[in-house]
Amino acid sequence: MDLSNINWLAVFVASISSFIIGAVWFGPKTFYPIWIKAQGREMPVQDGKSSGAEMALMFGGTYVGALVQVATLAVLLELARLANPTLGAGEGAFLGLVFGLGLGAFASLSHRFFGQANGNPYGALKVWLIEVGQDLVCLTIAGAILGAWV
Repeated sequence: MDLSNINWLAVFVASISSFIIGAVWFGPKTFYPIWIKAQGREMPVQDGKSSGAEMALMFGGTYVGALVQVATLAVLLELARLANPTLGAGEGAFLGLVFGLGLGAFASLSHRFFGQANGNPYGALKVWLIEVGQDLVCLTIAGAILGAWV
């Protein structure tokens, strides 16, 4: 496989879309309050104590994570194109969904159950569903972008 066949501009655009989807998904008017509460935590009060370095680590790390996921998906799509050169947006979206579900979602299930701070398995399941729901939406859309943008 030749990595130069990967459309790196499409990888960049798809990773930005994942970052934006994550920002909306975990926004204060969407799933963030439910997600925090399901973990047994209180909504943090903005105290202005986060340093620029901490914010850069959180947001930069989040973007790097999206970039690595999308780049990995691009490699898988390129391998799939060897078998089906006409692979498009629909197949890309399906591969993104399968990749996210099979490798991402279920790899993290036991971590969420055993890592839940308050020990509540039902809260852990809710947290997991919110977290992997965002991953599945992001990877499905990223797969569609990568599949369409040959």
